[in-house]
Amino acid sequence: MWKAANLLLAFLVEILALGVFARWGWDIGGTTATRILLAVGLPAVAAVLWGLFAAPTAKRGQVPRWIVKVLVFGLAGAALWSLGHPVLGLVFVVVVAANLAIIHTQKLQP
Repeated sequence: MWKAANLLLAFLVEILALGVFARWGWDIGGTTATRILLAVGLPAVAAVLWGLFAAPTAKRGQVPRWIVKVLVFGLAGAALWSLGHPVLGLVFVVVVAANLAIIHTQKLQP
């Protein structure tokens, strides 16, 4: 149960980060075309980087995995902050950090 709950939380914050990038891209874009491009492009770039380096099946090693995780989740927290939700951004980063620490220390990788 513990493993499943933590892995589910990890998946949910990954999906939430993609949603935050989409919202942030929409908000920072000027024209409608730019908004659409950023709202689709930013999550796509994050998803590709995640798949290549941070996914459980990625074969790139531990250092790139942690760099990508810190970048994706840190930037998602910063994006929440810049969207006018500083407390939510901080809570997001703290929850992610706690979840990653639990997964790492308890060796809960799928």
